[in-house]
Amino acid sequence: MRPHQWEAVSIDDALVGALATALKIRPLTARILLGRGIAETAHAERFLAPRLADLRPPEGMADLDKALARLGAALAAGETMGVFGDYDVDGVTTAAVLATTLRAFGGQVVARCASRDAGYGLGVDDVARFAADGCRVLVTGDCGTSDHEALRHARSVGIDVIVIDHHQLPEGESQAYALINPRRGDDSFPFKGLASCGVAFYLAAALRSRLRDRAGAFDPRELLDLVALGTIADVVPLVDENRILVTHGLRALTARKRPAIAALSAIAELEDKPIGAHEVGFRLAPRLNAAGRLGEAQLALDLLLAPDAATATRLAAELEDRNAERQRIQEIVWTEALAAAAEHEHAAAIVVGAEGWHPGVVGIIAARLVDKYARPAVVVGFRAGDGRGSARTVPGFDLFAAMSRSSEHLVRFGGHAAAAGMSVTPAGLDGFRRQFEVAIREQAAGRAAPPTRVDAVVDLGELDVSFAEELGRLAPFGAANAEPVFAVQDLTTQATRRVGQGHLQLTLANASFGAIADAIAFGMADRDPGTGASVDLLATAELDTFRGTRRARLKVRQLIPRPIA
Repeated sequence: MRPHQWEAVSIDDALVGALATALKIRPLTARILLGRGIAETAHAERFLAPRLADLRPPEGMADLDKALARLGAALAAGETMGVFGDYDVDGVTTAAVLATTLRAFGGQVVARCASRDAGYGLGVDDVARFAADGCRVLVTGDCGTSDHEALRHARSVGIDVIVIDHHQLPEGESQAYALINPRRGDDSFPFKGLASCGVAFYLAAALRSRLRDRAGAFDPRELLDLVALGTIADVVPLVDENRILVTHGLRALTARKRPAIAALSAIAELEDKPIGAHEVGFRLAPRLNAAGRLGEAQLALDLLLAPDAATATRLAAELEDRNAERQRIQEIVWTEALAAAAEHEHAAAIVVGAEGWHPGVVGIIAARLVDKYARPAVVVGFRAGDGRGSARTVPGFDLFAAMSRSSEHLVRFGGHAAAAGMSVTPAGLDGFRRQFEVAIREQAAGRAAPPTRVDAVVDLGELDVSFAEELGRLAPFGAANAEPVFAVQDLTTQATRRVGQGHLQLTLANASFGAIADAIAFGMADRDPGTGASVDLLATAELDTFRGTRRARLKVRQLIPRPIA
């Protein structure tokens, strides 16, 4: 890639200077904010210092009042209540939020999670188990919107189901007693990006306001560590309400007051370290996901609800064993999926499947295929004629829309634009592949590959310790608030060496400005340009501590050799 293939937003220097002066921040930081559409001083202040007081009230959340009234009646009557979460991190944390909240009000709660072996969402058998437990009310987390058959069965056996979800709504009227889902057409809550755990947090806070005399010492803010886990893991936009919830949730995670978080941190080797979005996404969430990926997510829910350190430590150790097994299975499937994908590498989308591929890892494999081929990917694992698949994509494609176009070949499907799941028979896979590729090709028509967007073109000396500290105020980074990327030109490599498993460490200099910086290029050891090479970089900047000294370090996204003059 040559320099003209990246693109920075053009911003008036006067606007940059005015915002920098008003906020007492560096012009480069102001430029990043302006490039993200944050132009007003008040908006920028709220962005840089997210406050729980800035959460907008839940007025407009469809069916919230109906759900609150039913839960209040159930608590007053001493009815047994069921809580049911999907098997991913959002589902498990939503179930933990709901169970913790209802128990804080004295509720008798049976808390369960979905089994991947039984399939996504709430099933008729799940309803039957709750009925056998004497439940008259059931609250679902991160599922239920599409589970019409199970909801009809619940009605027939006298169970009122309150659905807490954020997935797309299928056609047809919901059979739920109450459906709290920001994607409802009649839902007027202004922010539509909440994960299910975020919706559950709003329910918990509203219930406390309504039943304050029964709340005792219950404080919904104590749930924010769970909300941060589920929100980050579900890759929803980290802006507006989600930014506030996650910022405060990460502080709660770092405090480690919940026995489960302390135990998970110890196993993930994060003791006494700050927990940020990266640590959640790559260290904590994969472990919580491991139980659900291999079948039963109940272990993860039991861990999050663990009442003491001893119980949490034991359950976290079991979860780590599941995670190690998940990693072993994942590598086997990845090798086979790569070989299968090679036969379709020129297609508009990669759609592969095979007997024996574990359904618990197909989502991870799909994401890795997207990284490799830069196009939508669907991976299906078959067991005895039953295919469970996951789809992931690059920005600009709508998976839910493409699956809707291909649904005649599917048993069922659900999800949203960026990630989706489906069931398919072996006989239906080829037809689905053809129709799904057509749908993706139509979406891609006239869609030229855009240049790589960077937040700014900078001199190496601008990315110093002071700036890296200030840059941290823009975190947490994630969907819709990506870590800022900078283009840095005309650099010389003073030293390079291979480190770890295929990584490249560099010392870089810009002779014109006398600046020197350290950089790490993960997975790029095979692209070592050698000492004395002239390069350009696309990189992010972070604070790093090396031998007790804080420094700014660059994380290389692209390493671009410059042509010899």
